[in-house]
Order: sequence, then C-alpha cells, then structure tokens
Amino acid sequence: MENKTRTLKNLFRYLKKYFIFFLVSVCMALLTVIGTLYVPILVGNAIDFIVKKGQVDFIAIAGILRKGLFVVVLTGIAQWIMNICNNYITFHVTRDIRNEAMKKIEILPLRYIDGHSHGDIVSRVIADVDQFADGLLMGFSQFFTGIITIFGTLGFIFSIHVGIALLVVLLTPISLLVARFIATRTYSMFQLQSETRGEQTSYVEEIVGGERVVKAFGYEENAIRKFEEINDKLKQYSLRAIFYSSITNPSTRFVNSLVYASVALSGAFCAISGRLSVGQLTCLLSYANQYTKPFNEISGVITELQNAIACAARIFELIGEEPEKEEKSTLVLRNPEGNINLSHVYFSYDPAKALIEDLNLNVESGQRVAIVGPTGCGKTTMINLLMRFYDVDRGKITVDGRDIREITRGSLRTSYGMVLQDTWLRTGTIRDNITMGRKGFTDEEIIAAAKEAHSYSFIRKMPQGLDTWITEDGEGMSQGQKQLLCITRVMLHLPRMLILDEATSSIDTRTEQKIQNAFAKMMKGRTSFIVAHRLSTIRNADMILVMKDGKIIEQGNHEELLKKNGFYAALYHSQFAS
Repeated sequence: MENKTRTLKNLFRYLKKYFIFFLVSVCMALLTVIGTLYVPILVGNAIDFIVKKGQVDFIAIAGILRKGLFVVVLTGIAQWIMNICNNYITFHVTRDIRNEAMKKIEILPLRYIDGHSHGDIVSRVIADVDQFADGLLMGFSQFFTGIITIFGTLGFIFSIHVGIALLVVLLTPISLLVARFIATRTYSMFQLQSETRGEQTSYVEEIVGGERVVKAFGYEENAIRKFEEINDKLKQYSLRAIFYSSITNPSTRFVNSLVYASVALSGAFCAISGRLSVGQLTCLLSYANQYTKPFNEISGVITELQNAIACAARIFELIGEEPEKEEKSTLVLRNPEGNINLSHVYFSYDPAKALIEDLNLNVESGQRVAIVGPTGCGKTTMINLLMRFYDVDRGKITVDGRDIREITRGSLRTSYGMVLQDTWLRTGTIRDNITMGRKGFTDEEIIAAAKEAHSYSFIRKMPQGLDTWITEDGEGMSQGQKQLLCITRVMLHLPRMLILDEATSSIDTRTEQKIQNAFAKMMKGRTSFIVAHRLSTIRNADMILVMKDGKIIEQGNHEELLKKNGFYAALYHSQFAS
C-alpha cells in the first residue's frame, strides 16, 4: 500500500506540469456528462406530449428535437476536446518519464548497471511505460467521466423522485464493495506479471545476443526449456490477473441489474398511482441504466489502473535510484603529464568477497605499463578504478598529485583514450563513430588516423566511404574491422593517457604487427596501460605488473621477470613452450 501511495505521488508530480490541460479535460467531461444526462429529460418531455393517438403536440416535440440536436452536437464537441486533452497529457507524461529514465541511466553508477539485467532495464523503460500509458489514457478517458456521470445522474434522479433516488443510493455500496474486493487482488498479480515480463525480456535479449554461442554449444533445447519455464510463470501470473479482472465486469453488472430492476418496479408502482408521468418513468429508467453503466466502466478502469500503477512503480523505482555520487570538486584536468600513483588501494564489488587489497603502484609520465595475470585477478578492475567507473573503498589514486576524486569525472575520462576488447559503435556514419560526434576534425586528419590504424583499406571500399551508415552492432562488418574503428577513434583524439584492454584480440596476426608499430608511435610520451593475455604484445613495455588475487605479485620489465623465473616466466613459457 505504501509503495502504491508513493507511486501515485510520483505520478502527480508529472501531471502538475499539465494542470491546465487536466482542468480543461475535467470541464469538458463535466459538459459531456451534463449534455448526455439532459437528453433523457428531453425525451421524457417529448413522450409526455404524446398523449394518445391523434393527440400529439408536434410543434412542442419539434422544439424539443431542435434543442436535443443542439445538446448532442455540443456534447460531441466537448467529448472531442476532452479526448484531445487526455491524449496530450498521456503522451507528454510518458515522454517525460522516459526522458527522465534515460537521464537517470546515464548518471547511475556502473555498479547498478552491472548488478541488474540489461533486459529488465529495457523492459522498464519500454514495455512498462507503454502499459502505464494505456492505463493512464483509459483512466483519463473513462474514470473522471464515470465519476461525474454517477453524481450527475443521482442529482437528476433526486430532482424527479426522492424516494427512488434514496433506494439507488442504498444499493450503490454493494457495487463499490465488489469492485474494491477485486481491485485489491489484481494489483499484486499485475505487479508479479510486470516483473516476470521484465525477466522474460532480459532472457530473450541474452539468448538472441549470444545466439552463436548457443548454437556452438548445442544449448538450443536448454534455452527453449528455460524460456518455457519463464513463460509458464508469466502465464500463471497473467491468468490470475486476467481472472480477477475478468470477473469485475459481470459482478458489477449483476449488482447494477439489481439497481435497474429496483428502479423499474418502484417507478412502475409510482406511475400507476399517478405520482409519476410515463415520460418521467422513461427518464428514470434511462438514468438507472446510465447510473449503473459507469460502475462497469470504472471497475474495468480500476483493473487497468492497477496494472498501470504496478508498471509505473517499476519505472519510478529506476528513476528513484541513487545517482552516481556528486563530485565534491570542480577541478578540471587539463593537459595532464600522466604521473599516476595508487596508494594502499582496497576495492571489492561485493563487500563479502575481497578483490584488491593494499595495492600500491607508481607510474611516471610516459611509461608503458602492461598488466598481466589469470582471469579474475583484477586487471579490468584496475582499469575501472583508474577511469573512476568505480571509486576505491580505501586508499587513493592520484593523477599528477591530485586525488582523482577531486577531479571532475568528465575531464578525467577525456584525458584517457580507451580501446577495449568489447567494441562499441553507435548508429550513424563511420565518420561519426570515429569522431564520436566532435566537431573540428578535417577529412585529412580522419583519413590519416585511419591509415595509422590500418582501417582505411576497408573504409574506402565501403559504399560511401566515411559517410557510410552503420548500425550499433556493425552489421556487415567483421569483429576485427569494428575493433579497428575503435582504434582509429583513439588514434584521432590522441589523449595524454591510454588504456588498451586486449585492444587487438580480434585482429589477424599480420595486421596486429602493423598496429603494434602504430601503437608504439602513439604511446611515445604518453602514459599507457596495456592489458593483454598474449604476452608477445607487451615485451617492449617499460613495466610489467603481474597480478594475482587482486595483488601485484611481480613487477619489472620483460627480461627482469624472465630472470626471476616466477609466475610471469611460467605464463610466458606456457605460451612459447618451444
């Protein structure tokens, strides 16, 4: 209940911006209901002018018909304006929520992104917001109109006959109790349904993204079986939610039929005794039908709103996550020399599992530092700490003597050039992917960088050269070509510090040798960190750090470490046994 209240408060925060449209919508709903309820009075009056055969007041009836036509047209225009306002509010609220969700994702710490399924995050921003929009639109379109119709109808019934109106009021709570009973059970079911749908989206994204691995290891049947398990779970929650929501309408219809029958019987006796005219009885029966109809609509709307609120709770949970800690300093790193020091650094992703403990390292400007070691020893974690993707738990990392926690993240990260094993491209032209959207680079500079990275040979063969449009997954390009584009990007920007994490892992040996020569030129005078499993690529490093279990166990250049005949020598000889 507390979660639902918090969700509604968040929703009203977004609705406040469009209060004028909301007010116009309510006014138009009021006008629509008044017009709709006024028509039965006109019909009743017309019936009363039909006394018997041969005694019909056609002049009076014609006047009533003209009035009725005017009311119907006015009601139609009011309803049209109301729907425009409702659609406007729904579109803009969902747009604002999605925009804020995307902004929040951009400032969330990587710890959150790494700790949550990417498919579930996508499901919250796309599917859950769509479901929320559908429920919100239905709520605006039918909920307020239904409420106004109920009170308006009661007012008109009271104006015709107080006794019958009191009878209707006494029977009304039965319908409300039935709707409340069902609504309390549908929310939890829709919440589980929404969470399972996120799990399903996550699994589908995982399997589709790794389809080559699935086929290579013959995992198809296992993948299908696990998907069916998630699908069955979704089916169970959906069936329960649909069951409760589907009994809403017939239950309220049964109660509403009781109201209609009570009005018809009591009204008939009043008409026989002369306390009501036939026209008034017709009017009361029409109102009884209109009075009960909104209960059916509102019960359906409540069911949809339960689903919408459950979906909104998930997206608001994402928006409400703690962002990356605000920077305490506004120090901007400009033209760094590249002196980097790690002093008594402790860090772990999980407090229960120690990873890096008491790590000390001093790197002088222009040094090439290679980091090697078995998988899980902390190589990539050190890169994450240098780039401030994560902050250290204890100790400190300094650049040119300044604690990196005092330096703005933007300026620190701009000072590094990164080439990772996992390539990252964006939908756009090859030029955009190399420049990363930054202005000021000429075609000659881009081509020169591409030649240095040995990517120009395939770029010039593309249909439009640098202006060839590519997608984020680099469709039609090999993994090696995608990695060459990422290397070209760094070659063009040439920052003061470099991080190369398995930068040539997807490139053939001949091209790799050429790129190593280009890297050697690029790294001159620049502080460079090279993470590699292929030890042949790091022989010329000024310093090689051998890591194991989050600690540096050996340190020195290639020849010094081979003479020690320790862990590095064992790694090296395992690759070059001959």
